[in-house]
Amino acid sequence: MQILKTIQELRDFRAKCSGDVGFVATMGALHAGHAQLIKTSVSQNNHTIVSIFVNPTQFLPGEDLSRYPRTPEADIKICQLCQADAVFMPEVDEIYNQNEIKILAPKELSSTLEGVTRPGHFDGVCTILTKFFNIINPTNAYFGKKDAQQLIIIENMVKSLFMNVNIVPIDIVRSSDGLALSSRNSYLNDDELAQALKISRSLMKASNLIKAGELSSIEIKKAMSSILEPLRVDYIAIVDKNLNPVDKIELGNSIILVAVYVKNTRLIDNLWV
Repeated sequence: MQILKTIQELRDFRAKCSGDVGFVATMGALHAGHAQLIKTSVSQNNHTIVSIFVNPTQFLPGEDLSRYPRTPEADIKICQLCQADAVFMPEVDEIYNQNEIKILAPKELSSTLEGVTRPGHFDGVCTILTKFFNIINPTNAYFGKKDAQQLIIIENMVKSLFMNVNIVPIDIVRSSDGLALSSRNSYLNDDELAQALKISRSLMKASNLIKAGELSSIEIKKAMSSILEPLRVDYIAIVDKNLNPVDKIELGNSIILVAVYVKNTRLIDNLWV
């Protein structure tokens, strides 16, 4: 496995790749969820490239950019174990300069849900992925369904800009107790991790209600809210795959999304119905 630090090194590596190239974009602090993305790419492509880059443009002022977990040695080891072919680990000044072109996520998709709390976040996501897609020219790019809004925006960007890359969604990976894996889980102590389990339990309650025939968004959100108490809920939303709110669950075309603060750590999770 090669460690690539510069764009030129990455381009030289890419030029030698024949067949399909898979790409997994990460910000490091890799866990089993990332590993699943990498393993899937390895199984479906001739070559797999993983990026490890804490992207500053998707953090808002006052967010956790400076304290975002950075574990490069462990991350490299995970990539090796997953049999990735290369890891791209650039410095910020390798990727950004003073005269950046502004890339904006579509307002209709980015101003709701995560966009309310984190305005501009998805602009940063679209910016960094446009750069990476241009540099790497991957055949397939793999993204987790936990970041549902991000996934939908990326799919929209690729379609709108006629990018020649196939976006592959991967199901949420959870710990044995149901908690969705996230790099930010490392911020939580044992008591807070126990509280965070209410998030997945609320989604399980929603799933059970739907299986029993309850399709009302109001009733499902009410049941979820009762389980999430006393945590501070940012939002519980039930939307279609264009992120439009729906009054009634439509099987195969609905997503239940939740964002909750566990003390000072904000966690998201969802259920694709």
